[in-house]
Amino acid sequence: MASRPALFTKDHPKYKWVALSNTTLGMLMATINSSIVIISLPAIFKGIDLNPLEAGNVSYLLWMLMGYMLITAVLVVTFGRLGDMYGRVRIYNLGFVVFTAGSIALAFDPFQGGSGAMWLILWRLVQGVGGAMLFANSTAILTDAFPANKRGMALGINQVAAIAGSFIGLIVGGLLSTIDWRAVFFVSVPVGIVGTIWSYKSLHEVGVKNRGSLDWPGNIAFAVGLTSLLAAITYGIQPYGGSSTGWTNPWVLTGIIGGIVLLVAFVFIELRTKQPMFEMRLFTIRSFAMANLAGLLASIGRGGLQFMLIIWLQGIWLPLHGYSYEDTPLWAGIYLLPLTIGFLIAGPLSGTLSDRFGAKFFATTGLALVAAAFVGLLLLPVNFAYLAFAAITFVSGIGSGMFGAPNRTAIMNSVPANQRGSASGMAGTVQNAGTSLSIGIFFSLMIAGLATTLPQTLAKGLTSHGVSQTVAGQIAQTPPVGTLFSAFLGYNPIQNLLGSKVLGGLSQADQATLTGKEFFPQLISGPFHAGLVVVFTAATIMTVIAAVASLVRGKKFVHLDLPSGPVDVHEDGSDDGAAVGDRDGSRAGSPVTAPTAVRES
Repeated sequence: MASRPALFTKDHPKYKWVALSNTTLGMLMATINSSIVIISLPAIFKGIDLNPLEAGNVSYLLWMLMGYMLITAVLVVTFGRLGDMYGRVRIYNLGFVVFTAGSIALAFDPFQGGSGAMWLILWRLVQGVGGAMLFANSTAILTDAFPANKRGMALGINQVAAIAGSFIGLIVGGLLSTIDWRAVFFVSVPVGIVGTIWSYKSLHEVGVKNRGSLDWPGNIAFAVGLTSLLAAITYGIQPYGGSSTGWTNPWVLTGIIGGIVLLVAFVFIELRTKQPMFEMRLFTIRSFAMANLAGLLASIGRGGLQFMLIIWLQGIWLPLHGYSYEDTPLWAGIYLLPLTIGFLIAGPLSGTLSDRFGAKFFATTGLALVAAAFVGLLLLPVNFAYLAFAAITFVSGIGSGMFGAPNRTAIMNSVPANQRGSASGMAGTVQNAGTSLSIGIFFSLMIAGLATTLPQTLAKGLTSHGVSQTVAGQIAQTPPVGTLFSAFLGYNPIQNLLGSKVLGGLSQADQATLTGKEFFPQLISGPFHAGLVVVFTAATIMTVIAAVASLVRGKKFVHLDLPSGPVDVHEDGSDDGAAVGDRDGSRAGSPVTAPTAVRES
């Protein structure tokens, strides 16, 4: 009887399945950690004895939220290019090592207060470096390992892990934060160790390398420009002067304008460099360009959906239904299960079917479902019936699953083999930058909605329970961002806003009401719904634009690296020797590689 081949071997006869299993584990680990902290922040800040809502501490909160996502967005293209140059497996394996080291350091934070927060922020950035290495090269490794007619299935499973991880992280974070805040970080350690050993023992290079020197001007312009832009947009949600937001802050404006200028400079640098960090001419391939545009807008919408649903559940709905603020992270993750289940059902199936029928139908229909779900959430009352909420979020999960895998497959199929690392990196940047942008965009929109109604509602609610009009008026003028973050973290901020002196002067009944489970959620439910109208309307518009971009991507488009030059291969297998692009606007031969052919069906 023939012996079964060992799993940990580079000569495994079914190598492509080993590659799929390992890269899916890597993507799942990296994306779970992009969201696991979001829902665990109350337990983390309590564990390091820091109130993130006190003056001077909001920056800790912002960097805990955005640091990991920002660093992965900024570095993923660079690591994709390094993968093209030195080997995608080599960079991917190193990503497992760096990520695991960061996870160990996070779990053993030795400090408290501000020092403890800084330790966590810095090691989250290190963890993000490892995550960027994994993001940048996992899909390229799979594209190298699988033939074109099986990539949709493989990349579908990989992308299900990548996007589902962001949903699963909410559930895992909610569960672990009730045990111990350190468990939120420690859970990645054994997975990272196993993944590291497995990848070094099992994966090997099968792709085409694109040797050359590193494009330092392009890398620096891209990294500084994108960091500046994303950080400035995130800081725009903090109040400045007499404004409820910081969009008039000179530092924010400088960061946004400077970031845009550097990114424009990056494009010109890449077009004039012999060995660019990223081949900008890939965007002349319509399938590649439209898929990335749709991916960016979908990622912004998905990130905004996560943040808004967490605020809705933790800050309002769960306390109104009797849950203590300490338990809301766990139950928020549980009540979001329909979203995750919908995604897990649709993702692998749509990826497999897109191999046969192409990405356009599945991706476009999926985005249409997501847009419909946003409209459905817009129509729900703040204190909704859960079955309606579950049905709508399930539809949103189905739509996201239908979009994610086919869209990523279309991106990877549309580029030459020697550009797959860079293309994978750009797709990862688009996804992670979209999530980072969603913080600034949707929080700002929500703050704008709150600012119109919250002050009057807050003043009226406080005075009705014995607080003087003077004190209530002063509290009502505090920036809405504090109230928003309180809801996001599942805190009841009334005690902090009033202070022990004011509370001590009130009757026992008023004190109990003001600091109880229901007063704050009921107080902000009206203003919050006004903000939701703004937020979900914007999300719907973005998703519809993404669906249009997906619709005009052209027909199924696959780069084939053949020795005979550009050939147009039709569904029946015939060819006419013409360069492809005449029917869908795509370009067959990117200037960066030759000879190539493209199959379109």
